[in-house]
Formats: sequence, C-alpha cells, structure tokens
Amino acid sequence: METSKTKLGADHPDTLTSMANLALTWKAQGRQADGLVLMQGCAQAQQRVLGPEHPNTLSTQAIIEDWSI
Repeated sequence: METSKTKLGADHPDTLTSMANLALTWKAQGRQADGLVLMQGCAQAQQRVLGPEHPNTLSTQAIIEDWSI
C-alpha cells in the first residue's frame, strides 16, 4: 500500500484497492480494530475519489457494516 501511495498517489484507485486488501488481510490475521480503521479510511477516500455510488465504494461500505455487527 505504501508503495502505491508513493508511486501512484494516495487517492489513486489502485492505491485504494491496496488499502482495502490490506484491511482484509489484517482482519484475517486477527487485527480487527486495525482493519476496521483502515477500511473506514478507505471508504472515505473512495467516496471522495470514486463517488458514493461506485461499486467499490458500495462494497467497502458493506464490508464495514458487516464488520461492525
């Protein structure tokens, strides 16, 4: 994710995908709180960059809702 931020920029769609993937990895490793915080940041950036109705934004929001249950 950090490499993507450096090479592509923090708001590039590929960087946001890397961010979401890292959040999923952290959750799978038992780092639920870290994963949730990262996924929430990803969702905010996706809403700003991709728009609130973009499929990636909607998917990220659904994951956050699922994790928050």
